[in-house]
Amino acid sequence: MKIALLLAAYGSANPYSQRAIYSFGAMCRQKFPHFPVRWAFTSLLLRERMANMRRKSDSVRKALERLWHEKCERVAIQPLQAIPGHEYQQVCNAVGEVASARKMRCAIGRPLLSTPCEAPEVARALLAHLPADRKSDEDVVLMGHGARHEACSLYNYLAIELARLDKRVYLGTMSPPNELETIIPSLVSEVVWLMPLLSVVGKHAINDMAGSAADSWRSRIEAAGRRCNPVLKGISEYASVADLWLGNLGKAVDFLKD
Repeated sequence: MKIALLLAAYGSANPYSQRAIYSFGAMCRQKFPHFPVRWAFTSLLLRERMANMRRKSDSVRKALERLWHEKCERVAIQPLQAIPGHEYQQVCNAVGEVASARKMRCAIGRPLLSTPCEAPEVARALLAHLPADRKSDEDVVLMGHGARHEACSLYNYLAIELARLDKRVYLGTMSPPNELETIIPSLVSEVVWLMPLLSVVGKHAINDMAGSAADSWRSRIEAAGRRCNPVLKGISEYASVADLWLGNLGKAVDFLKD
């Protein structure tokens, strides 16, 4: 029985973010030293850009096909998403199609937050990595991606847990119902820390969160009279958060061993 591991992320062309992605892969290899580890990127635009640079970039389907040709009978897939939204579902659909066509046995690890009961654990993992220079009375705003998907309700549970553990920490998303406008009236500190609730730092963190354009989160908070300190670091770089994804992957591996 040959088991392989497939890590699925949106991806990024940013060199720093690419290093962060592959650092997570190194953590995966350290935890599961006996299994080959492969990557798949869900962003078509990113895959096209990497192909133009003559760099390997597989979709989930292509990565699974490669593993099938390598005689891998079973594959554990871990998507690096925060919630089971559209992107996570796309990964599940692709896995299901290839597994059915190739008669492969696959198991998919859960995202970071898949049920409300996981919110306390995820909140603790995130709060363990607040900026060291942040004072306890300074506001922190986490920026999630968000989507028009029922799974977005999970952000509300996480926001409640974050506030319960640290009343100055807020969670917003780039789409309703947790948009920044609902948070700005609650900000009271002179300095506000901005942190992405995204696996790696890409265009959303660099432009939408920390950018200089008038519609960025940084600009809108500063327009309200606050000073922003953006933290350009993805949550896959946080050990306690990475451990949650790796734990979910471990459960998928255990399922394939039965």
